[in-house]
Amino acid sequence: MDNTVQNMYIGGRWHSAVSGKTRNIINPFNGKVLAEVAEGDREDAQIAILAARQAFDSKIWSDLPAVERGRLLYKLGDCIEAESEVLARLESLDTGKTMEESRWDMADIAGIFRYYAGLADKDGGEVINSPIPNSDSRVVREPVGVCGQISPWNYPLLQAAWKMAPALAAGCTVVMKPSEITPLTTLKIAELVAEMDFPAGVINIVLGPGASVGAELAENTMVDLISFTGGIETGKSIMRAASTNVKKIALELGGKNPNIIFADCDLDVALDRALDGVFFHAGQICSAGSRLMLEASIHDRFVEKLKSRMAKIRLGDGLADGTQMGPLISAEHLAKVENYMRVAEADGAHLELGGRRPEAADLQDGFFFLPTLFTGCHHEMRIVQEEVFGPVITVEKFTGEDEAVRLANGTIYGLAAGFWTSDPGRIQRVARQLQFGTVWINDFNVYFTQAPWGGCKQSGLGRELGRQGLEEYTEIKHIFQNHKPEPSGWFGL
Repeated sequence: MDNTVQNMYIGGRWHSAVSGKTRNIINPFNGKVLAEVAEGDREDAQIAILAARQAFDSKIWSDLPAVERGRLLYKLGDCIEAESEVLARLESLDTGKTMEESRWDMADIAGIFRYYAGLADKDGGEVINSPIPNSDSRVVREPVGVCGQISPWNYPLLQAAWKMAPALAAGCTVVMKPSEITPLTTLKIAELVAEMDFPAGVINIVLGPGASVGAELAENTMVDLISFTGGIETGKSIMRAASTNVKKIALELGGKNPNIIFADCDLDVALDRALDGVFFHAGQICSAGSRLMLEASIHDRFVEKLKSRMAKIRLGDGLADGTQMGPLISAEHLAKVENYMRVAEADGAHLELGGRRPEAADLQDGFFFLPTLFTGCHHEMRIVQEEVFGPVITVEKFTGEDEAVRLANGTIYGLAAGFWTSDPGRIQRVARQLQFGTVWINDFNVYFTQAPWGGCKQSGLGRELGRQGLEEYTEIKHIFQNHKPEPSGWFGL
């Protein structure tokens, strides 16, 4: 552990918490303290919001030529690439995920900043035909203003990049609140920013719990947009708070994502990718395909092969070669996943594998949970309907395409779904009928920077990534000009 307290980055300077409080950051692999960071509160959030407000109102960033904003974002992407191994190690220590996964994240993050750097100067507005003689009409996009951004603990820096990069490209200023339990890589990015030419107040990192710091970002009238990724109940509270001044809202609230296996697909590939769809980062992924739906004719043999593969997953330290799955994020989250085991069995699900902590001596200090498989599930069960956020697969059986679609859509969530088939007609029909923001065909958990990401129903509002991710941080303005104004002669003559 580094004995130096890591502080917040506000207004171009490093700040300790006004209260003087700090928090220990815990390594989920062994329960040891990784670092000590400042623990902010509402007053710290207010200082950061004011810094962002002053920076935006001064137009020091929004009036900077878009090509210059892009240049700085591209340079930040280069710095992230240069520090990628350091960042990956820090992310694995902070979250427990494997180094391979963290390296993938860092490559994506560098690419995200470069992608939005390239888009920064590409929107010149739209000229539309005016029906009024001697006039012209334009539609332009302008930065929305000060953006409060709250990122989750499962992909700390990746999710922060999804929010920060487009907001900065659009000309906004940001107040980023990383999860209080995984802030280390976001603070490392602040170190990189501090060495660059970003004007003071454009990028602010404030630390602390959601109940105070996050609530302030949602409620404060100087914040023009709030972007949140996390749990559905917190998302609802943010919506209520943001309604007090009708600020723009972008929410990504998770999902319970069906992975539908039809009998006519390549079953070996589907099996392999079903494992990928759930067990990266110990299932702590909003798009995890934890709801496995099998056509009745293949159910038994698919389950047996799945069970055999799951039993061989190697748990361990994310920093160690050969580890395939790390721990859950915290003791609190481990207890939540364990509680779902009791709920599932009470509802009648059959435990095929796992369902408990591992017995290996070298895993006892961490927050580990075995890969878990439930069969005999039906879509009314809580284990099927609620987001467990752990290494747990539930298996449902269906007969025919219509039933598969009906069951898959039978959820309050609408983030992502996937299905496997070789039937061209079925591909078109099922893709059209699934009510999800992303639909994967013969694949699962694929995303990339150029394509929008987000859900419908109670999975959230708005989109991240792609051109749509940039548009979230803009307001549309219609500009009309009459080149030859004349009196109307209507009133008072």
